[in-house]
Amino acid sequence: MTGRTSGPWPEPDEQRPDGFGPPPAPFAPPAPPAPPAPFAPGAPRSGGRRRPDRPVAAVGTALALLAALLLIGGGAHHLTVRGESAQPPAGPSGSPPVDRGDGKGPGGGPDAYDPNAGIRAGEARVWLRDNQAEVAGAGTSQYGPWRVGDTVVGALTSGFTGYAVADGQEKWKLSIQTPLCGVPPAPSTNGKLVVGVKESASETSRCTHLQQIDLATGRAGWKVPVPPENAHDTTTQFELAISGDTVVVARAAVMSGFSVTDGHKLFGTSSPNGCYPSAVAGGSRLIAIRQCPDPKDAVARGQAMVEELDPATGVARWGYKYAQNWTVGRVLSIDPLVIAAHHKDKKTWNLTAFAGDGAVRSQGSPAFGVSGRCNGFGNASGFQECYAATADADSLYIGAGKPGATLDTEDTGQVVAVDLNTGKERWRTAEQPKGRTMWPLAVEDGRVLTYVTPGNGEAGAVVSLAAADGAVRSVLQSPAAARGAEGVFYPHGVRIAWAGGRLFLLNGRVYSPEPRKASRAILSFGT
Repeated sequence: MTGRTSGPWPEPDEQRPDGFGPPPAPFAPPAPPAPPAPFAPGAPRSGGRRRPDRPVAAVGTALALLAALLLIGGGAHHLTVRGESAQPPAGPSGSPPVDRGDGKGPGGGPDAYDPNAGIRAGEARVWLRDNQAEVAGAGTSQYGPWRVGDTVVGALTSGFTGYAVADGQEKWKLSIQTPLCGVPPAPSTNGKLVVGVKESASETSRCTHLQQIDLATGRAGWKVPVPPENAHDTTTQFELAISGDTVVVARAAVMSGFSVTDGHKLFGTSSPNGCYPSAVAGGSRLIAIRQCPDPKDAVARGQAMVEELDPATGVARWGYKYAQNWTVGRVLSIDPLVIAAHHKDKKTWNLTAFAGDGAVRSQGSPAFGVSGRCNGFGNASGFQECYAATADADSLYIGAGKPGATLDTEDTGQVVAVDLNTGKERWRTAEQPKGRTMWPLAVEDGRVLTYVTPGNGEAGAVVSLAAADGAVRSVLQSPAAARGAEGVFYPHGVRIAWAGGRLFLLNGRVYSPEPRKASRAILSFGT
C-alpha cells in the first residue's frame, strides 16, 4: 500500500500531495475468486512462551472466522483523491446493484461515494468526512483525533471541529485567532486540551501563548502568555504534554509548567545540572528528555537523559543517562515506561523498560524492525507519535517487520510481544500479506486490540490478539467499499485512536476542497 518510490518520504504528519512522496496503491477493483492467504498468527515463534493453562481450543474457530473475514474484497470510488482516480465500486459477488450515495444516507450525485455500499451483515458501518476548509496550496497539518464522551475532535492550525462519534455529523466548530504552534498528544482526564498559539497570523511569528480548549463543548477557555525563561527563549513551535493538572511546554533548552485548570505558572527551568530539556511526554506520568553536553568536547552530542518529573513542581524524581551517542527516539508507553533509542551509527536501536523508581527492568536491541515513527530515527514528529505500540504490566506489543537497510521499515506486517522483564520476544504473529500493516492500539481484558490496514484486495479490520500467546479473534470488519477511503490514510502520516469500541483514523495533512477532488480528513468505524 505504501511502496517506496525514488525521492524522499514526506514528513511524518503529511498526507502525500500530488507528485511527491510514496504513492498509494491504486484503487483498482479486486480480482475475483482466488482468495488471499488468511491472517493466522498460529503458535508463537522465537522466544515464545505459551501458558499451559490458557485454553486454546477455540483458536481454530477464530482463525476460520478471520479467514472468512479477510476474503471480502475492496471497492473504490470515482472521485479523484489528491490525484488518484478509480472506478465505481462493484457490489459483492452475486449481490444486486447498490446506491453508492454520499456516505450520509440515500441519494447523491453520480460521483458520490458511499463507503458502506454493499455492506454485509456483521460488518461495522463506516463514516467518513472530507476536509471542507480552505488551506494553503501545500496543505496543512491536522491533529487529533481525541474522543471525549460522544464527541471526537480534529484540529487544523486554524481551529477545531467536533464530530458525533456515532455518525460523524458535525457537532461544533471553533476558530482560533492565530495559528496553532503546538498540540499535546492527549487532553486532561476531564477533556481539557491546552495548545500553543502564535502571536500573530504572520508566517514568521513566534509561538508565545497557551490556549485552553474544552473538547466536550468546543468552547475556548483561558489564554495566557508564556514568559521567557532566559534571553534566548524564543521559538516558532512548542512541544506540549499534559499530566494531571499540569501542561508542560518544552522548547529549545527550556521548559515551563502551567495549570490546565486556570493557566497559572507552576514552574520553569533552563538547564539544571548542565542538562538542558529537549522534550516531554505525558499521561499518568510526566517524563522529560534532556541532553547533557560533554564539558570536555563542545562538538560531541553528549548523553541523553530520561527523567520522571513531579507534575506540580517540575522536580525530578529520578533520572537515567544513556551511554554516549545514543539518542532517545520515542516514548512508546508511559506506564509502564518503555523508551526506544537509537545509536548514531544508524544500525542499532534498543528498547529500555523502566520500573516505577527509574531502575532499568530490561534493555536490549530487538532483532526486528519498526517504522521510523516508532523508533524515532530520521523522524521529527512528537515523542509520543508512535501509533503502533501498546503495553500492559508485563509486555510491549509493537508493529514490526524485517529490518531494513536503515533502522526503520515501513513493512510492519506483524505484531511482536516483548517481555519487559527480560527484553526478549515472547511471541510474534505470522506475516501479513504484503501491503497490510498491523497497528497494536490498546490492551483490553487481556487482549491486544490491533488495526489491520487495507491491502491485497481487503478492507481494513480490527482484530484482537491474546496477550498470552497471540491467538487471534476477529472484532470489527469494515465494508469492502471502504477500502478505497481507508487506503488514503497512509501509514507514515495517519494518526489513530481506539476508544470506546471505535477506531478513528485522521490524516496528518489535508488540502483544500476542489471540484471532483476530495481530501479525506477523518474516518471511523466500530460499535
